[in-house]
Amino acid sequence: MLEKRLIGVITVKDGWAVQSIGYRRHRPLGRPEVIAENLDRWGVDEILLQCIDRDAQGGGPDLALLERLCRRGLSTPLVYAGGVRSVADGVRAVQAGAERIGIDSLLHDDPHLAAELAEPLGAQALIAVLPLSVHNGTLAWLDHRSRLSTPLAPALLDVLASGAISEVLLVDWQHEGVHEGFDERLLALWPMPTLPLIAFGGLSEPAQLRGVLERSNVVAAAVGNFLNHREHAVQRLKQSLAGLPLRAATHAPLDPARAWS
Repeated sequence: MLEKRLIGVITVKDGWAVQSIGYRRHRPLGRPEVIAENLDRWGVDEILLQCIDRDAQGGGPDLALLERLCRRGLSTPLVYAGGVRSVADGVRAVQAGAERIGIDSLLHDDPHLAAELAEPLGAQALIAVLPLSVHNGTLAWLDHRSRLSTPLAPALLDVLASGAISEVLLVDWQHEGVHEGFDERLLALWPMPTLPLIAFGGLSEPAQLRGVLERSNVVAAAVGNFLNHREHAVQRLKQSLAGLPLRAATHAPLDPARAWS
């Protein structure tokens, strides 16, 4: 079995890390640089930095924040999402320190631009960020700018099938930031079974994380608020997922009797 990944998510709004609840309510957590350092030290396999207000502001990627994080000397690969609306935006984000980039609004506006992004960056550097829900038994794709959901566009599916994008971050936006659990119908209804998926939204309980990660097309699980609030959350979570092909946490192992206490 291929090695799976546990991704720590940092949600940023107005330059500050926030606890996001359904992308509607936000509670300040502190400086994103500090949270990134903690996640790096605790042993997540990847860090996703999502700047959720950059698309609406039209200011492009937050290059200053990326450069500050780069100066911290993080050893964990960094994925950046937010404000990437052109090939130049994507190139600048990678030059500023991102190893990979996530694209969201761009896929609504001009999905074929993803293929152009793949030319200088490579498909391995691109992740499609798709906020999804289930409506009348089918997948509905949210445009967070208008708050409207529509069926998956044929142009989007064409781009995904072309190989221009390496993975899909499948976001259960209705359960993002809450403990009600990830809606696994999103995985069951996903129409492209061979495209690697990252599950995100409502994931924190080890039993559901294990079930999600055991799916052959799910290569990673992304966890946000839960990992940012507890110092040993990464360590405890990886302990509880023993038996799955996950890289060990950086911290020394905890006494199993204390896990989740």
